[in-house]
Amino acid sequence: MAAADLRALFSSNDPSFDANEAFTNREHQWALVAGALEQHLRRTGEPGFDVEDLETPRTNVIVFHGVGGVGKSTLLRKIEAALTAADQRPAQWGAPSWTERLLPVRIDLARSAAAGSDFERVILTIRLALAGTPGRPLPSFDVALRQYWEHTHPGEPLDEYMRRTGLMGRFATALPHQLQTAVSEAAALLQLPGGATAGQVTGALAQGLRERRERARALAGCSHAAALLEATPDLEALSYYPHLLAWELGQLPAKHKVTPVVLLDTFEETADRHRDLERLLQRLVYLMPNVLFVISGRSRLAWADPALHGQLDWTGPTVWPGLAPGAGAGAGGRQRLVGDLSPEDCNDHLARRLVQDGRPLIEPGVRAAITARSHGLPLHLDLAAARFLEIRRTGRTPEPADFDCTFPALLARILSDLTPEERHVLRSVTLLDAFDLDLATRAAGLDRQAPARRLAERPLVSENPYALWPYHLHGAIRSAVHADQSEDRWTAADWHQAAGRALTALGEQWTTSSATATGRMLLVACLRQGLRLARDHRLTDLGWLTDAAHAYTDDSVWEPLAPPAGGPGAGGGTRDATAGGAGGDGTGPETAADALAELLTAIARRQHEHRARTAERLTAVLDTGLLNRELTALALYYRAKAHKDLGHTQESRTGMQRVADAGGRLAPKARRGLANLARIAGDFPAALAAVPTLGWKGRHHRVAGDIHWPHGNIDQAVAAFGAARAEAEQHDAPGERAIAQVRLALALAFADPVRAGDELDLAHQLLAPLDQRATTLLAHIAALVKDAGDTGADVPGRAHGLRREITDAGLPWLSRFLEIALAFHHAVRDEHQDLADLIDRLHTLTAGGDFAYFTDIAAAMGDLPRPPRPTVRWLDGHDPVRERWHALVTDRRDRLNASF
Repeated sequence: MAAADLRALFSSNDPSFDANEAFTNREHQWALVAGALEQHLRRTGEPGFDVEDLETPRTNVIVFHGVGGVGKSTLLRKIEAALTAADQRPAQWGAPSWTERLLPVRIDLARSAAAGSDFERVILTIRLALAGTPGRPLPSFDVALRQYWEHTHPGEPLDEYMRRTGLMGRFATALPHQLQTAVSEAAALLQLPGGATAGQVTGALAQGLRERRERARALAGCSHAAALLEATPDLEALSYYPHLLAWELGQLPAKHKVTPVVLLDTFEETADRHRDLERLLQRLVYLMPNVLFVISGRSRLAWADPALHGQLDWTGPTVWPGLAPGAGAGAGGRQRLVGDLSPEDCNDHLARRLVQDGRPLIEPGVRAAITARSHGLPLHLDLAAARFLEIRRTGRTPEPADFDCTFPALLARILSDLTPEERHVLRSVTLLDAFDLDLATRAAGLDRQAPARRLAERPLVSENPYALWPYHLHGAIRSAVHADQSEDRWTAADWHQAAGRALTALGEQWTTSSATATGRMLLVACLRQGLRLARDHRLTDLGWLTDAAHAYTDDSVWEPLAPPAGGPGAGGGTRDATAGGAGGDGTGPETAADALAELLTAIARRQHEHRARTAERLTAVLDTGLLNRELTALALYYRAKAHKDLGHTQESRTGMQRVADAGGRLAPKARRGLANLARIAGDFPAALAAVPTLGWKGRHHRVAGDIHWPHGNIDQAVAAFGAARAEAEQHDAPGERAIAQVRLALALAFADPVRAGDELDLAHQLLAPLDQRATTLLAHIAALVKDAGDTGADVPGRAHGLRREITDAGLPWLSRFLEIALAFHHAVRDEHQDLADLIDRLHTLTAGGDFAYFTDIAAAMGDLPRPPRPTVRWLDGHDPVRERWHALVTDRRDRLNASF
């Protein structure tokens, strides 16, 4: 019995208790993997092992669980490296005892959200890893997978899908060929006519298996192969195909034998109330008993819980003996905690920590309060359990409010062996979410790093060597330090001065950094911490934060920026910023830091909010009068952009003109905004005349491209957008590069759909790490233009879905682009009535004058009469524009006819 259990036992007359393992180290975690792998290889090598046995308990899974950020992903990457090459294995892990060939396959489940697409990615990744395995092919699985792909993704080549979803690797080009080869060879062996489809081959193969023909059994000897091949090739069937793959792996000759080790990272991303993706992944694990799976997630894997019966296919401790709670950490236990406890495990620990008459003594509300305050720290949980017993001894029932506290004992243990200098550094870094030695030293106001280095070596500081700032304090420890009542505790003035030092140190790190690879990352990280410090400690001098705010908005990347809602406050208090408004009490910003935080949040959140909401938030910030002159210009500029997106042209023009007239760093952008407004109004000569005055900061090449493509001058537009992209690359501006690339693809889509497809692929790659809602929607519109005239592309149906997204985003200007894409489609297909109806719709959408020239373009596409509207000021007159657009339609029609 553990010492902590004895203390609890002697604190009361009646409770009994239990406790979970709280901490392990990576050496022990590797020992678990190595031991499980040895057992797995020994079991699968036994003569009686049968992959088709569907009743034997499964022991082919290991689980590492713990709170986010404690190194689970890093651990899996190290395990993958250690299994790949001996020289990648840490020396303390020792040499393995096995000699068999292993194939580690690590899959990050956080990359997709949809269950179907995510599970497809898992299956394809595993098969892709096996594409380089020599020896006997995998015919039955490959034929089934090919049939599934043709049925579920008609018209979409597998290699294009892998490129689009990032499933590229050493054997990416081999996999589609291997699948097609399997179908072709199976067709030949079954004596089918040339050109047989995967569906025809699977049908013939299934029939041959039912009739016990030797040729069919040579291809697929698995007893369940016929049933799987006959099943409708949908996602449900795909989840059972791993049974075929497991059988195929078992048939490999001894010299080509390989044991896959599949590492599934961030398993918590599968969690939903229906467990849809988890059910598919559990089938994968269960149906491949000759594959070892290593899973990491935030909570224990609950497959051994009988309560999940019906939600998952196989549940209970009999099926998964190594996953049962009572399995422990020995040879039979296959679940290991990494670092702190997850909230679910905190609750479970507290429920089992004190028990009376077989039921948890600590009621759910109190458990929830303790869990929230503990930040997963096991010591905090134990101290809270002791406090619970102390309160009960007074005759009062403990309440959740009793645990909204820190424990002096926890802080006493922390401070007891620290030197005075280390204590000083500790208090200083509690102001920071993360830090390095230089930041800690400067925040503490010291002239040497030694105290910070010594503190970083203490177990109370966690280290992530891959992070921008490698060190961070545990959340519960930070709270305890701020509630410090020790003799050498800090006063409110001490905390305020330390916050000022920390803010200055953050600014110095950002302004002196010259590492372009981490420049953007460092900017965002400094802003997050700096905004919180200035807000929570009411620092009046924003200093470098103004420059950082402009740098943040310069490149249209829009990482989430809002600082935590309730950071530690001076003297141990916290500000509650959850009630509403940046000020935290529903009254809006109270300080300049509040106003700046709200300004940047409103600008970034416009990618996820209706533009009307953006304009409203920015107006509220401007009305506070808390922003300095430069930040006021920033708010005015982005409010003007929101008005432009909403179609409020006059309000947008007024705002842009104010910013341009004021000069300053945003003047070039404001002049660009005015040029764009002139273009939107149909005054192309005025817009073009402004281009030479804009320069890089005014995105002159992009503005020129936006002027040329409505004229049908596709070559000039593509050249301008290409120059814009190149200039963005020179300035290391990924956001602008993505915008230019999407517009290049849009212009090119009218003239060269094949090349436009390649450009769109690149556009989506550039957009993937960004948060640009309008540009992403424009890329989808460009895809419609590329597919215009293709009857199988469902252009109208896709346009209908896009129209809803555009409306929800509050981006009415994009609806004009959507209609012009549909107009191109109807014109190419000679659908005159549909085109006439669309022109009427465009006429209504452009009644205010914005984008009125789109009705001229749509009419020109179908060679229809020009609508009666105010004259557009084209660069070279209406007739040449009309001829160019009609020629583009004719050329697309000829392309489509030539393809049949």
